[in-house]
Amino acid sequence: MKKEVIVLNCGSSSVKFAIIDAETGEAGLTGIAEALGNSDASLSYKLNGKKEKQALPEKAGHTEALNAIAEIIASTGVQPIAIGHRVVHGGEKFKGAALVDDSVLEAIEDYASMAPLHNMANLKGIVTAQAAYPDLPHVVVFDTSFFQTLPKKAFIYALPMSLYREHGIRRYGFHGTSHKFILDSMAKILHKPVSDTSIISAHLGNGCSVSAIEKGQAVDTSLGFIPLEGLVMGTRCGDIDPSLPGTLQKKLGKTADEISDLLNKQSGLLGISELSNDCRTLEDAALEGHEGALLAIEIFCYRLAKYIAGYMVAVPTLDAIVFTGGIGENSSLIRETTMGYFAHFGITLDEQKNTDARFGRGGKISVENASTAVYVVPTNEEWVIAAEAATFA
Repeated sequence: MKKEVIVLNCGSSSVKFAIIDAETGEAGLTGIAEALGNSDASLSYKLNGKKEKQALPEKAGHTEALNAIAEIIASTGVQPIAIGHRVVHGGEKFKGAALVDDSVLEAIEDYASMAPLHNMANLKGIVTAQAAYPDLPHVVVFDTSFFQTLPKKAFIYALPMSLYREHGIRRYGFHGTSHKFILDSMAKILHKPVSDTSIISAHLGNGCSVSAIEKGQAVDTSLGFIPLEGLVMGTRCGDIDPSLPGTLQKKLGKTADEISDLLNKQSGLLGISELSNDCRTLEDAALEGHEGALLAIEIFCYRLAKYIAGYMVAVPTLDAIVFTGGIGENSSLIRETTMGYFAHFGITLDEQKNTDARFGRGGKISVENASTAVYVVPTNEEWVIAAEAATFA
């Protein structure tokens, strides 16, 4: 009998959903309800290989979307054993998945100030799903849990310690389910126990992060207090001078919220290129000589290479560098450009293997005599959530 789990990922204006076999990772149903709260709210899904799309009521919210999703799930005849919910921020309280109860819901709300766009949407999704599926166990899996093994030297900011003690100001890290999946996958590929596997994992999508994992434990990561620090991302700036937000408020006459919007939604690849946050669009434009696209890609790869090189300090027993996420899995140009900075480390890519590693095809892409192996591994965050939720069923 299959152990099938409903996986829900509620964003501020969307709900991603899937039915996942917790043992095999097979997805019989995947879909997304998007543009929630707008006149063009819609729901699209793929069931047993067939794509479907339906309109939602005008300005439909999470409740209407989840009710429609429940009807689709009911039509499949699947009898799920649990529902797994992705929640972005669990602070220091949650070191693993948790069965939803009143105290868990309260904690998610408490941590909302650290992820205001994410946690409250996650919370709304959980409460609505509980009403739709009152008899199933609801389990939350936090982006931050994987990084609870970070040592203080990696997560403490050079600020007054009272800010950490009294307000929880520290590096938390995100994309934890993806980095965990890559760790587990690389352990299998390398035929090593997880506890003896050491990698630098680069999750590259619209949001990006690099994690240093030494002998099965996260020891450093690029995303910080909120998912803004670190690498250049699709619309997020990554690392900047800490004085800039205050300076920009004064120079531009904007509020703190407006500056936050600028840093989170108008910066990154979009801000540099003045064209798009989509790496595919930028690569096409770069081939035609678009200066903004060329510069955005160059900065993206240079900053990524610096982070990877820096994390070699944190992973002395490094087995491999791994690329994942939409960009990491599919852009041979980004991988080639980034790893081009590592020639003097003795790390070189095999041109043909790098070109072939796209659209779900992963594997080793470095030359055989490289000092450190480089891999592409497609991620599967939903499977991680499903597997953890299944343990509570």
